[in-house]
Amino acid sequence: MISAENALLTAIHARLSGDAELTALVGPDAIFDRLLSRPRLPAIVFGECETRDNSTATESGAEHFLSLEVWSEAHGRKAVQTIEARVKSLLDDADLAVSGFVLVNLRHRSSRIRRVTRTGYFLAEMRFRAVTEPA
Repeated sequence: MISAENALLTAIHARLSGDAELTALVGPDAIFDRLLSRPRLPAIVFGECETRDNSTATESGAEHFLSLEVWSEAHGRKAVQTIEARVKSLLDDADLAVSGFVLVNLRHRSSRIRRVTRTGYFLAEMRFRAVTEPA
């Protein structure tokens, strides 16, 4: 049986990779589980995900805190900001089909954009919170 966390990440990947506007910004096949050693940028990378039991006396459920990283090698931050805004519009309060689970909510919590000194790349770190329950 697939975990709620994996089902949620699969649904997020499907939403992002299925959007033509986002694909036009990052290119096809630009969503990864990890940043490759020689990345083709821009790219969206799944970052950390922490899952906590969110059960009550009558309902079982899980709370997920996850991050998405948007990487760009553009000379300014505008490119990464544009991609970050599109990802936020696709996921914040989205009604995703999460296989085997019900997505109670998915909310954007924060974004942080910075230039990585070592590489010169721009990075947008996006944080989300989701709650799932068994279907």
